[in-house]
Amino acid sequence: MPKTYKILISGTVQGVGFRPFVYLLAHQFEIKGTVSNNREGVIIYASGTQNNIQSFYKKLTETPPKVSKIDQHSIQRVEFWEYSDFQIIPSQEEGKLNIPLTPDFALCDTCKNEISDQGNRRYGYPFTTCVNCGPRWAITNTFPFERDHTSIDEFEMCEICVKEYTNPADRRFHSQTNSCPSCGITIFLTDAGGTSLKIDQTDIFKKMAILLEEGKIIAIKNTGGYLLCCDASNASAVLELRIRKNRPTKPFAILYTSLALLEQHQDLTKMQKKALTSTERPIVIIPRSNFKGNLAFAELAPNLNQLGVMLPYSGILQLLANEVNMPLVATSGNIHGSPIISSRKTAKKELAGIADFFLHHSLKISHPQDDSVVKYSTKFDQSVLFRRSRGYAPNYLNTGSLTDEKIMAMGGHLKSTIAFLPNDYLYISQYLGNLDHYDVYNRFTNTVSNFITLFGQKPDVILTDKHPSYQSTAYGKELSHKFNVKVHKIQHHKAHFASILGEHDLFDSKDPILGVVWDGTGYGEDGHIWGGEFFGYRSKKMERITHFEYFDWLAGDKMAKEPRLSLLSLANDNLHSVIAEKFTKEELTIYGSLKKQNKLKTSSVGRLFDAVASVLDICDKNTYEGEAAILLENLVIDYDLKSCKSYLNPTNKEISPKEIINGVYTDKKNSISKEQIIINFIFTLATSILQMAKTKNFNHIALSGGVFQNTTLVDMLLEIVPKEIKLYFHKELSPNDENISFGQIMYYGHITN
Repeated sequence: MPKTYKILISGTVQGVGFRPFVYLLAHQFEIKGTVSNNREGVIIYASGTQNNIQSFYKKLTETPPKVSKIDQHSIQRVEFWEYSDFQIIPSQEEGKLNIPLTPDFALCDTCKNEISDQGNRRYGYPFTTCVNCGPRWAITNTFPFERDHTSIDEFEMCEICVKEYTNPADRRFHSQTNSCPSCGITIFLTDAGGTSLKIDQTDIFKKMAILLEEGKIIAIKNTGGYLLCCDASNASAVLELRIRKNRPTKPFAILYTSLALLEQHQDLTKMQKKALTSTERPIVIIPRSNFKGNLAFAELAPNLNQLGVMLPYSGILQLLANEVNMPLVATSGNIHGSPIISSRKTAKKELAGIADFFLHHSLKISHPQDDSVVKYSTKFDQSVLFRRSRGYAPNYLNTGSLTDEKIMAMGGHLKSTIAFLPNDYLYISQYLGNLDHYDVYNRFTNTVSNFITLFGQKPDVILTDKHPSYQSTAYGKELSHKFNVKVHKIQHHKAHFASILGEHDLFDSKDPILGVVWDGTGYGEDGHIWGGEFFGYRSKKMERITHFEYFDWLAGDKMAKEPRLSLLSLANDNLHSVIAEKFTKEELTIYGSLKKQNKLKTSSVGRLFDAVASVLDICDKNTYEGEAAILLENLVIDYDLKSCKSYLNPTNKEISPKEIINGVYTDKKNSISKEQIIINFIFTLATSILQMAKTKNFNHIALSGGVFQNTTLVDMLLEIVPKEIKLYFHKELSPNDENISFGQIMYYGHITN
């Protein structure tokens, strides 16, 4: 006797080929009924024998499409309904949106082969996609994920594409991004003045290859925004790009045309290859050891022994790769400090002085995104996410039940993101950037507005940082007035700690947890600048246990830009000659006066890294954020624990940055190598964490803050940690300030003090 069941599936199940998968599976098990998207996921009505439906349900939930992710599923018998067949029906739009948002997926191998096959009708078509690949979040206007809810809806499918779309046996069955050269998106190549080059669409990438070989710079509109590209082996072209972009030393990302070419140039670990070829397809930072390629290293990554590399993830980049056999610079298309540009009008205005040529296309990008960045530690292959954007955002973290309130978290300031909890899921925006920049601030406020509009929900509560001067804090206050809702301020480092607790679902832990939060700056509850903090968590309560000894915070934000100022703050009389070489007499008089009058202190480990870099003559002035710390770690090739020593006296109860700097300087005077001194410094930090855990009786340590992007520190901790102690590192979020918005919601939802 046939029965009818209602099946609900939630998770990442829209825009991933889930309905076509259900359709084919239903026919396999002789099920009749319907499948559709709704605002909570996928809803299925299935009629058939009980055995067939149970088998159908089991296979459906255990072997879903490879790019999908099921979070919850349920099956319930309902009143019998006799269906004539099984159909995919239009989406149901009742109710509020309550599903994960689908991130962009890298070009799959099948589509890659099609655009490279001269006999295929999609040969040379850069917007070839299927149910398994292509842009999703980048082109989303609203949900459920249907073609008419995306910016690709402007392009009406031709007769052949419609046949593919409606053919259950076709890979593009119900592929919402389906298009082809006859009905799809057009590309066009222009010079810097905007004049189109008279060239057939099929020859554009060949022409671009010629221009790149000639040393030209091309601004390429990709699926997430514009990229600036040039020949990575042409030193003069790379240097010219640096000059035009006003980016003197910050490293450029390198686009390799294939994994095979990259492996000819550099040995890769299993984890690096897995990331490079994943559906997220991030930039992966790799060491330059034993590099065999011919690249302009000095211009690509000045003073660094590492490179950020990636593989083509869109049809545009793949078609370009098909025409060139050389690595290319592929850096964000923007003016230094501004957000990535996505519109032709803005690109023409802002990038005309940088690019010699432009590749534009006619698809609107609804959500511009930078490329994501990840690095793996050398010894333990521990992943560290440096930037969470394309391919990851705005994916969610399964947070469980927190509250019925709709919560908007405004995040931090330098590496801003927002987080929104409007339903059963928590959404975190792509990396937005430094809110000091006007254009970044505009994108930040637009992202907030887009989230509110997308979910049709205004926040009941707004969370901000406690720093009174953060733009995110000010905008949160402005929103609270607009919506007449309360603002809750959460201390920066407590948000960091809450974020790592949230990632690992540790709020119900029966054991106390030590939180180690080290970064550059954060407004402390005592009015000082925190950044070297130790917290304790137990039974829904969080407290600051101790911190690195305070030292003078000099010259406001200038201190973060000039490592020599951190050294000046920490230097004792022994370093008088060193300080005299780094400052003029006039500067010393001014800063000496500031030190005498100064009342603002800091515990920042980020500034301690700066001071070490300065005393070792590695970096006195940063040209980009975190440069000193990056250059410091860059000198470490390998280490041997047997040769490491700590610069702290084990009998001291306090962790003294001045003692550490004095030890570093003493070793420098004794002609110890810079590499060994840096290893000793990192060893000092690692052992101080374990010593603190031992002293305070913690067997669980959770680590957050930008300092933990240092993969040598991560490796060393993993190597020296005793078996009885468990370490927790970020896994889905960056340890830097991108996790603050998530941490704010976690703190608000779980901490009672």
